[in-house]
Amino acid sequence: MSRKTRESREDRARGAGGKQDRGKDTTQRWQSTWEMAKSIVVALVLFLLVRTFLVEAFRIPTGSMEETLLVGDFLFVNKAVYGAQLPGTSKRLPSFAEPERGDVVVFIPPHDPGKNYVKRLVGAPGDTLEMRDQVLYVNGEPQDEPYVQHTDLLGLDITVRDMLWQRAHLVGDLSPEEYVPSRDNWGPIVVPEDNYFMLGDNRDDSQDSRYWGFVERGAIKGKPLFVYYSFNANTMKPFPWITQIRWARIGDVIR
Repeated sequence: MSRKTRESREDRARGAGGKQDRGKDTTQRWQSTWEMAKSIVVALVLFLLVRTFLVEAFRIPTGSMEETLLVGDFLFVNKAVYGAQLPGTSKRLPSFAEPERGDVVVFIPPHDPGKNYVKRLVGAPGDTLEMRDQVLYVNGEPQDEPYVQHTDLLGLDITVRDMLWQRAHLVGDLSPEEYVPSRDNWGPIVVPEDNYFMLGDNRDDSQDSRYWGFVERGAIKGKPLFVYYSFNANTMKPFPWITQIRWARIGDVIR
């Protein structure tokens, strides 16, 4: 065999080997891309499952729950405890517990179904509620509420027309026509079946059930667990989410 013939065969062999190597590289790249895509899809599905049925993040936008919760607090909310709602339906998974008086809960308010609110549950179905001079009474008993704040320095009791919905739920000898509720004095009213009454801990600066009514059981979404991040959102300093972190609040359990 001539030298030229040998070199020609060797060149063809190297060319065939190169094509095989390129084919292997292409296959490996596709396999790697497919594995990465599968990992991303699995992670996304797990994230959606956790967010839908177990835990969801929530940010505090107003001061209605001070000092329990502050503007700039970020919470993890346990959605499973009261039974997570199945997407696109009114059905719920079995709950681990029922909402109780004193619970801080996240819910959809009846007057603003596009938002989530967080308040303290103070009245359960069948409870008789009344407030006298800023003191809450449940079934005739004054409540010890160490978490309540009063921030109105003037102490003006405000009459609010939005509270007239309470006339339909009055008990006792009160005349609905003569009933004029105010921020700090209202009731007694009875909580209907399958409904709850919510108040903010910052009683002087909270839009809550006093003004827009009861919250249905199906509108209660979950129970805050703890603060996972917090920063002072009211400061004028630059980059407050970095420079104004409230380190002492991170990890605080919500009570």
